[in-house]
Amino acid sequence: MTTTILYCLVRPGQYCLITCQKIICLLLSILFLYTFNGFAQSTPIDSKLTDITYQKTAARPEPISSDYDEILIILNVPRIGSIEIPAVIYQEIVYLPVKEFFDFLKIRNTSASDLSSVEGFFINPNATYSIDKSQNQIVYEGKKYELQSSDIIITSSGLYLNAFQFGRVFGLNCQFNFRSLSVNLVTGIELPALREMKLEAMHRNLNVLKGEKKADTIINRRFSFFHMGTFDWSVLSARETNVQNNTRVTLGIGANFAGGETNLFLNYYNNRSFKLSDQFYYWRYVNNAHKALRQVTLGKILSNPSSTIFSGINGIQITNTPTTFRRSFGSYQISDKTEPGWLVELYVNNVLVNYTRADASGFFTFDVPMVYGNSVVRLRFFGPWGEERNKEQNLAIPFNFLPKNQFEYTLNAGIIEDNQKGRFSRAQFNYGVNNYITVGGGVEYLSSVSKKAMPFLNASLRLVANLFVTGEYIQGVRSKGIISYRLPSDIRIELNYLRYDRDQKAIKINFLEEKKIVISRPFRGPKYSAFARLTVDRFSYSTISKYSKYSSAELLVSAVAYGISSNLLSYAILNEAGIPLAFTNLSITFRLPHGINFLPQAQYEYTLKKFTRAKAEMEKSLFKRGFLNLSYEWDFKNKNYVAGVGLRYNLSFMQTAVSVRRSKQNTESTVMARGSILYNSKTNYIGLNNQNNVGKGGLIIAPYFDLNFNGKREPGEPAAPGLKLRINGGHIQRNDRDTIIRVTGLDAYTSYFLELDKNSFENIAWQLRKSTFSITIDPNHFTILEVPVMVAGEVSGTVYLQKDISRSGLGRIVVNIYNSDSVFVSRTITESDGYFSYLGLSPGKYIVLVDPDQLKKLNMQSSSVFLPITINNSKDGDAVGGLVFVLSNNTEKK
Repeated sequence: MTTTILYCLVRPGQYCLITCQKIICLLLSILFLYTFNGFAQSTPIDSKLTDITYQKTAARPEPISSDYDEILIILNVPRIGSIEIPAVIYQEIVYLPVKEFFDFLKIRNTSASDLSSVEGFFINPNATYSIDKSQNQIVYEGKKYELQSSDIIITSSGLYLNAFQFGRVFGLNCQFNFRSLSVNLVTGIELPALREMKLEAMHRNLNVLKGEKKADTIINRRFSFFHMGTFDWSVLSARETNVQNNTRVTLGIGANFAGGETNLFLNYYNNRSFKLSDQFYYWRYVNNAHKALRQVTLGKILSNPSSTIFSGINGIQITNTPTTFRRSFGSYQISDKTEPGWLVELYVNNVLVNYTRADASGFFTFDVPMVYGNSVVRLRFFGPWGEERNKEQNLAIPFNFLPKNQFEYTLNAGIIEDNQKGRFSRAQFNYGVNNYITVGGGVEYLSSVSKKAMPFLNASLRLVANLFVTGEYIQGVRSKGIISYRLPSDIRIELNYLRYDRDQKAIKINFLEEKKIVISRPFRGPKYSAFARLTVDRFSYSTISKYSKYSSAELLVSAVAYGISSNLLSYAILNEAGIPLAFTNLSITFRLPHGINFLPQAQYEYTLKKFTRAKAEMEKSLFKRGFLNLSYEWDFKNKNYVAGVGLRYNLSFMQTAVSVRRSKQNTESTVMARGSILYNSKTNYIGLNNQNNVGKGGLIIAPYFDLNFNGKREPGEPAAPGLKLRINGGHIQRNDRDTIIRVTGLDAYTSYFLELDKNSFENIAWQLRKSTFSITIDPNHFTILEVPVMVAGEVSGTVYLQKDISRSGLGRIVVNIYNSDSVFVSRTITESDGYFSYLGLSPGKYIVLVDPDQLKKLNMQSSSVFLPITINNSKDGDAVGGLVFVLSNNTEKK
């Protein structure tokens, strides 16, 4: 009988052969299944029912290889994913490979050398199992499950089990769809694979909350003695009718000297002489890895004094406070009760960080990771019958809190740039007693006041989850206290009290006492968001003749709804004489067609009982880089107007702005331009930028073809085009001519996470050895990262099984690859049709062979002991294909 061959495409370049008889059977089966709305081999969940159903099933004869078909099917597992695995179809029943099935679910399994049995444990190490073909039985947790001889099939690639038995014994109910050739796994068991995925996701989420990401390569700072790197410049000129023209020119210079950051800002004014007090300069050494001393600054220092100092301070600052942004604070324990046995998931800022199951009484507990700022903590409860509940609360950690047992200090000393040349010093210490208390203290010295030494104490307490108390006392100067509480309804109440000593001269202030209350709350809806805040201030001050008080109140409401933004501000002042001032200001932003924003504003004064001011402003973007602004304001009280027009345009190398304002009295005009120059001596790069860059750093990524696989760029290794990347900050600039990628505007001393896209190259042979980097940025400097691109070679072929005079592809066969020195390089596994391939070989000579240990277990031998190949050195990669191994059974040879 003539056999017609049908070629069915399995994947590009691979075909399977199906005889005409099998095609007819397959078509009849599909027609039969379609009549009954599809066929699904499923497993009931009830174990008693499954045993009864199984006992009533008629015994089938044990299949032989000619009775069944080996095909590839799709295994779908909810919340885990899908995988393509081999399967056996026998009399419309699907048989799944035990090893591949359990491997995907992360269930421990070990196969016997002759593949006749599989044993291991199911989730719990005490729940052992054994699947044995010779005994036709499954032993699970000491209980024996008898099988029919047709329930287990042994092929050359492994042990296959009737999918029904996975549900009957282990509760892994498999539903087989013949039309789609797929198996859907339905189970209520928490599989190890799902647990592992959850744990990995939680670890990743915790690292994200703490600002930590694991990278393949860590690149730390490189200290150098001297180099120039960045230059900022700006020009601002303002002209007004009957007033002298004012022009200011600023030049910023950023360099590194003696391992420290050196920044200099020179300011020139056209209407006054050059003064040192107008200039800003400092040298700063930073080493965040050194816990005892992290920063040393010389020059103009920012000392954060409590005293009122209007001039700059030239001096020195020493501190162990890091320059990086502190994110992680500690942990907070949540304990609560729910229904017994319910699953509880913990989310922090909508990120899953932990989960647990409530005990028999419904009790559960979590250690909640806390970060600075406000965190939204949400608990999700899942019941056994699909019930779901939610509970939410807020945790707020102010930035003045320190983690437990952490000590920080800051020492300042210098000369004030004023006429008196006063001396100033300040020493401050803070310590985190625990996650609820941070205490501090120190002393401040100012030579220009009578009480020169001013010791101080401060403390911050977290009494309950959202109740914070902060206090400060400066001897002879000031006392201050703040109480902040956030209610479960998201209402925040803050109480402030401030009192100054009557005789103090260190702080320039015109009142003695301030009492303030602030009440705020956000509002959220499906189509709107709003924020409301009420502030009430009470001031007490004294003059020569009397002691007076006055109060002020402010109500702010800001909202966005249906694309319209609005802001309502009401303010009032009340004193002994009455209400001298009370007004409401309303502003709305409309987005009109053609990219036009319209901003009307109006102000109403209650004391005058009329509108006192109205303003209309329109802004439109031009050519994606510019903005045109038109405004008109009318002052009803003074019968005056102000009309203005402005244009901002951002070029690639600078920002520019021009504006003109006209009123009844005069005309004002302003012209501004600013930009920066970037320089790298190693690559002879000079670039122009429209952002300020002094004090910041940059990154140069240079991908190249690593032809000799040594990880170092050498002469003759060309640049690699097409690399794509992601980085958590900065501005990415590409140069297609030299394939170099530059990232500018990165914050100095900060570690950035750089991720390279492995699939960005057009040639599959171009591969990256490492794809993630953690890079600490140097100030005023470009960090150069040369990325080696490996040009990988490929080897491919087919493993056949010899059966009499016919051959068929053999799956699950291990193929090993060794180099010319007989050193193992890698291995690959054949697919169901016997095809194998491996991509990732460096140029050189190799030998390829079928794994001898597997051949011994299968009692087989190969027609070729090994096959030699050579991978040539080429920028496009080299491929060696067409390798053939023919396996035969040793018993047949005999």
